[in-house]
Amino acid sequence: MNDFNQQIISEFRANQGKVGGQFQGATLLLLTAKGAKSGKVTTFPVVYTRDGDRFVVIASKGGAPTNPAWFHNLRANPEATAEMGSEKLSVRASIPEGSERDRLFDQMAAVLPGFAEYQKNTTRRIPVVVLERTD
Repeated sequence: MNDFNQQIISEFRANQGKVGGQFQGATLLLLTAKGAKSGKVTTFPVVYTRDGDRFVVIASKGGAPTNPAWFHNLRANPEATAEMGSEKLSVRASIPEGSERDRLFDQMAAVLPGFAEYQKNTTRRIPVVVLERTD
């Protein structure tokens, strides 16, 4: 998966946020966060939608039984960086619960139905993460 992510990151940065393959046309951002255990800074490509001025990402990991590493990183270290196109923003992550989580998840699944399928494929409640600009 690391090589796969690295190829997307390289293509994203070389083409001001545009990538081909399975993510062609998707709203993609690069999320850079400090590791929860290692403290190492790592970048992950994630699909996002917007909720007003906020960016919404879903920790689906394709419906796997565990959350993605970036989710654990953001929970431990919510200060992060998001790259969209050629713009780089400082963001702070929060994890909504209850009806707010459901609203944001359903909003994203309406635009990108794959997320509803991912939820059906796992017993865990897939977390939603909200990124808000801090700069």
